[in-house]
Amino acid sequence: MDYMTAERHFSPVTTRRYRENVDWFVRSIGDVLVTDLSPSQFISLKARMTERDAGPSRIASVIYSMKCLLTYAHTILQLPVMDVSTLRGPRKPKRTVLYLSDAELNNFVDSIPLRTWTGKPRISGYRFRALLETLSATAMRISEALSLNRDSIDFTRAQAMIIGKGNKQRTVFFSPRALEWITRYLDIRTDATAPLFATEDGRRITARAVQAMFRRHARYIGLEKRVTPHIIRHTTATHLLKNGCPIGAIKEILGHENLETTCRFYLGILDTAEVKKLHHTYLRFDLPDNSLSASPSPT
Repeated sequence: MDYMTAERHFSPVTTRRYRENVDWFVRSIGDVLVTDLSPSQFISLKARMTERDAGPSRIASVIYSMKCLLTYAHTILQLPVMDVSTLRGPRKPKRTVLYLSDAELNNFVDSIPLRTWTGKPRISGYRFRALLETLSATAMRISEALSLNRDSIDFTRAQAMIIGKGNKQRTVFFSPRALEWITRYLDIRTDATAPLFATEDGRRITARAVQAMFRRHARYIGLEKRVTPHIIRHTTATHLLKNGCPIGAIKEILGHENLETTCRFYLGILDTAEVKKLHHTYLRFDLPDNSLSASPSPT
């Protein structure tokens, strides 16, 4: 557990999931010596999991957890274990990226109740609006947004430095509208606690509570489409791509470690007309008509 946290920089959620997967592996295979594990045992396990209708993601999660354990045994404990390069998870099917259209996002955001029935400001409404504006402007993960403190944001430069997935540091950027709603939310706060998004008694709000807010609000406005904080992140990335933002810049905005991850998720969402439009926009040949046939310069 210390190795996953200190050396691999896994998040607490990932560390806990890997530990649960290792426990599940032991229950399935038996408590054998780690040095006795062989590729054939993993092949048999994958076959049995497939027969039980386990999805590719579930199978891959178990395999990657055991690869981490074997890597720890080899590099830290220096035990003679099997070659982890022989362990491969199943090929994951390409996932459909769910996102909101401009109209759907605007309707979801603008319909948040900001006043009580007596006309007083509803602090929960302002908090939800500020959070939604933050997510849609920065494309942060919900855990990253909820880790912000009041003093995290540089309002002059409209940015903040955060520690994202894998303990990676990156800068996120806020739109003027997001900063306006954050300011309006903070102006009606009566507590002086550090968390930017807090409960009424000043405690940092949890991701589970935010998920419940999304579900309640979707029911309130009668929206059948599923909306989550991560779908807001997909929405921002998708709109950036459709508006011509280079995929490399989107990778940095999202905090992906590898460009391959960004491409796998988002490059397939553009239709032919959109690809053609971006092609003509960014691949221009503005040379004079006679430039290709002109004689080369003596130099």
